[in-house]
Amino acid sequence: MEAMHANPGQPVLLVLRALKLGDLLVAVPALRALRRAFPDHRLLYAAQGWLAEAVDLVGGYELLPTHGLDVPIPLETGRVDVAVNFHGSGPESDDRLAEMRPGTILGHRAPSRPGPHWIEDIHERERWTRLVRWHGIEADPADYRLLQPAVPSPCPGATVLHVGAAYGSRLWPVERFAEVARKLAADGHAIVFTGSSAERSRALDVARLSGLGENHVLAGTLGLSEFVAAIAAAGLVVSADTGAAHLASAYSRPSVVLFGPAPVEVWGPPPGPHVVLTDAQARRGDTFAATPDPALLAVSVEDVLGAVRGLLLS
Repeated sequence: MEAMHANPGQPVLLVLRALKLGDLLVAVPALRALRRAFPDHRLLYAAQGWLAEAVDLVGGYELLPTHGLDVPIPLETGRVDVAVNFHGSGPESDDRLAEMRPGTILGHRAPSRPGPHWIEDIHERERWTRLVRWHGIEADPADYRLLQPAVPSPCPGATVLHVGAAYGSRLWPVERFAEVARKLAADGHAIVFTGSSAERSRALDVARLSGLGENHVLAGTLGLSEFVAAIAAAGLVVSADTGAAHLASAYSRPSVVLFGPAPVEVWGPPPGPHVVLTDAQARRGDTFAATPDPALLAVSVEDVLGAVRGLLLS
């Protein structure tokens, strides 16, 4: 069990959203609303431990390491005053919260609890602000900015090509990334390639095909705070629909976002210096597929270069 090192008499509000970086970032407006509504509570965010540095950038929350829904939430039963289900609307997440016997559960409508109906085709920022508004808490889906990272950028002003993604369905071909990198570098862009440790070999392939050296590859070398700082200070970000794209939105950095299986109307960036490229009519929509979604493959190198030109001229 997680040791409660704060004031043992302080009420606790716990948010369950044991998902990835992008899932955290689209929930920021609702998290901010909860913080304002419960100023005297200790605020915990239950998610995978590697997200701790990103959770710090929301402000006011501590990460409670929680590995999905396959294990109990590591907190003493009866310790939570308010539990908030930002994980989903199914019985698995509801049951995990109910196991803690909180004083109140805020979530979507369930057999044992009132709440708003779940709506499928709604933007994620609106989904969670709509949920807290239903429970009487004022929330603004435009309140999605993050605090500035505590570490400096390893590449201030760089054009960041984030070549990785969690699933094959979102992997734009390395040859196309390489061609974009080659042409942008010829135009004077300072290119860096980012991704996780597992994606470093892919980033090295892109760098090799583009004619740029390994020194341009930051994939696998950055901690989460450094990665956030790289995006926060980027001159331009080109990425699939991943955490990198959501970070570009959070710091209002010019970005070109390549969408595959996910619908833009649910996961797309907010208004700002962001261009979305996809072919919704071609979408297969299988997030967990091993091969790129046809909607992603419909995006050409020239589409990306044209979007970059439009962003930088605007």
